[in-house]
Amino acid sequence: MKIQHAREGAAPPEHWRYERHLGSLAAASGQPAEAEAVAAVLRDPDPVMAESAVVTHLNRRAARLLDDEGFPGWARAMTAVLDGRAFPERRLREWTLLKTITRGEAWAGAELTAASDWCQRTAAQTLTSSEALGLLAASARTRRVRNAAAERLRRRTLA
Repeated sequence: MKIQHAREGAAPPEHWRYERHLGSLAAASGQPAEAEAVAAVLRDPDPVMAESAVVTHLNRRAARLLDDEGFPGWARAMTAVLDGRAFPERRLREWTLLKTITRGEAWAGAELTAASDWCQRTAAQTLTSSEALGLLAASARTRRVRNAAAERLRRRTLA
């Protein structure tokens, strides 16, 4: 009879670390603690996995803060620890653009049309700005986003 070890057939170690990192990031409360947790995750020896965990956290946190006055301070704290990490930095910039549009502040159409497919999809699904939705309906990179934005605009005019 063969004795199986507890880890046989289980997920690889990077999956365990990824889940552990997400847990530590979710548990961090307040800007200094959260920034420290992000910095700790980014020190993981697997930079791709670490950045993926951080971006997942940024997505979760930013979505909750999109209508919150604390977003700018949180974004500044995250910017300070993301320095030099292209993917997480870009995602945070795109969340900041979405926040700017949500608040009705000045934004440049070129920023939205140059944004990643992820950002354009998220904008088409979540924004209520007629200007942003109109721009996406006309100029988004993918047909999926153009159609989603146009449909949201149609629903708004029918309501």
